Amino acid sequence: MAAERADYMPIGGATSATALRVATWNIHGAVGTDGRYAPARIVGVLKEIDADVVALQEVASEEAHTSFLADLERDTGYHVVAGLLRQRHGSDFGNAILSKFPVRSVEHLDLAVDHYEPRGALDCCIDLGLRPLLRVVATHLGLRPGERREQVRRILAKVECDSPRPTLLMGDLNEWYLWGRPLRWLHSHFREMPAAPRTFPAHRPVFALDRIWVSPAGSLRQVARHATPLARSASDHLPVVAGIVV
Repeated sequence: MAAERADYMPIGGATSATALRVATWNIHGAVGTDGRYAPARIVGVLKEIDADVVALQEVASEEAHTSFLADLERDTGYHVVAGLLRQRHGSDFGNAILSKFPVRSVEHLDLAVDHYEPRGALDCCIDLGLRPLLRVVATHLGLRPGERREQVRRILAKVECDSPRPTLLMGDLNEWYLWGRPLRWLHSHFREMPAAPRTFPAHRPVFALDRIWVSPAGSLRQVARHATPLARSASDHLPVVAGIVV
């Protein structure tokens, strides 16, 4: 199959707006579809995408892989913000936000529900040189429907209680029920239903688990999965890339 790529060009005529390329990707701890830990492949795919802002999920902790985040920052030039959580079973994993622009504030949202594996979200404000700041929320929701419902309630409650600003929500939602309540609530809040390309499993995608929303409505212009040969081997998920205007 030919590699699938999308080109995201600045929006013509948008003199007062900023066109950005953004992406979300579950990197599976930098373990590829061949079972090898190969962080250089993650860096390679990020360079292929060349997004302005990236949300990563399943980022291995520094305890597991001593210098992954430091190496990522050095090799890509991004500002890196990590939100790592200790899971109950297996390795430590968490979210990260990569930004070409300065990050002005960081908040860690607790999304742990009952006895399930701990989850969280990173809530950052990024300075694009404009006002107001761009808010970016990066998350990885749980595996059970009730868990995801509670996690989306918490995210939306947090977003809605703060001062309005352009907001980008990205992550692995683990939600494949198109009309399930978590997706319906998110679509209702962001007032649109963006396209959701299938991203999992990477070698032959069936499920649209990885998603991007942006407010205000109409800011999301293009969405596609990034399915180059390197991306198909680097993780069990494919990245989702979008063009937005803020």
